[in-house]
Amino acid sequence: MSGQPSLIARAYRALRPDLALQPYRTLLRNRRMRQLLVGMCVSSAGDGMSVVAVPWMAVRLAPHDATGLFVGGAVAAYTLPGAIGAVLLSRLLRRRSARGLVIANCTVRTVLFSAIATFSLLGKLAPAAYVLLLAGSSVLFAWGTAGQYTMLSALGGPSGRLAANSLANAQASAAVIAGPAIAGLLIPHIGPAWLIALDAASFASLGLQASRVPLSEIVSEPPVDTAVVESGFQLLRRRRLLGLVALTWLFFFLYGPVETALPVYVAHDAQQNANLLGVYWSAYGAGALLASLIAGALRGGHDNRALILLIVAGWGACLVPFMFAPVGVTIACFAVGGLIYGPYIPLTYAMFQSATTTANLPSVLAARSAFTVIATPLGAAVGGPLVGALGASRMLTASGATTMLLAAATAIVWRKSSRLGSGPIDI
Repeated sequence: MSGQPSLIARAYRALRPDLALQPYRTLLRNRRMRQLLVGMCVSSAGDGMSVVAVPWMAVRLAPHDATGLFVGGAVAAYTLPGAIGAVLLSRLLRRRSARGLVIANCTVRTVLFSAIATFSLLGKLAPAAYVLLLAGSSVLFAWGTAGQYTMLSALGGPSGRLAANSLANAQASAAVIAGPAIAGLLIPHIGPAWLIALDAASFASLGLQASRVPLSEIVSEPPVDTAVVESGFQLLRRRRLLGLVALTWLFFFLYGPVETALPVYVAHDAQQNANLLGVYWSAYGAGALLASLIAGALRGGHDNRALILLIVAGWGACLVPFMFAPVGVTIACFAVGGLIYGPYIPLTYAMFQSATTTANLPSVLAARSAFTVIATPLGAAVGGPLVGALGASRMLTASGATTMLLAAATAIVWRKSSRLGSGPIDI
């Protein structure tokens, strides 16, 4: 025996919370941190409504005999080009500060979402134009996300990174509670176009709040000066984080079909309207909000790999009942799934933030996004024809079962690596 604690034992230790709220109190005393979090909160609220509005508009625009395929393409277009932008636009963006990256992404999102809303309200939004505008809106997604988490890391400092990530993620989860529920109630009366217009306004708000944070207060943040994002890839390899990126890619890929299958499940299998879709995402958001706040109080240390692995398996288990359980049970499963998944983003981002300096962090996070941003939309696109072939409920169950297999296979690999005495497991 290697004498190393088991994955379960390490996860149990990681889950022991320090119930003191001091990390949150310290962060919220920082006026600039509050400004940035307010902007992210407003933007998250807009995105929460778009979780329902974007695919529901796709359902409305889709050809009658290709709903699943078109919804999958629209969901993919919402984020997929971000991977291309992470690499191809590096020369243009290399001298941008993290704040500049956030503002640039917000500007693109605001303009193109406004165009979608305007054309739709005028009755001139063609299906192809909708997908193209969604694709254009996501080009700077990777850089914008890198900028946000770089600013959080710099303002929070080493001791406040996990708490800052958790607060940001908790806000996003709260938005998923309220946003989809509001969208589900409003869409039958005003249509999805007005909700997408509100999302455009929310990105404008985030850009404004980010612009109010002086560069001098973002500690040790020179302009991003990377010749290409490849430097970020090199840092990922050197810091032994590529394994974590690979696991995240597969996890997000297997999640992708959920975003395609769930609206089709609601509309066709359950014979319901957008209100029920909002209920699903609100239930998910409620669980994720609670879990994110708990994650911010976890005790120190950056090795949360066992907990991450259990999150992957737990999320998959929550999708399995869709093929045979009634709607009420699957709503409860989605809520539990949010509770399980909630800490994943704060924990994994904290590992990246602790592995490099603020100066290199935008490049590292952009490299991470170049890998992972393609996973969910690619999964959504692949899920489109599979939903047509298998049905939405079977697709949701298949996604969950395969995710559980991913966790089991990874656990076997880690255990073998540990027994071979290869040192710390590189996930």
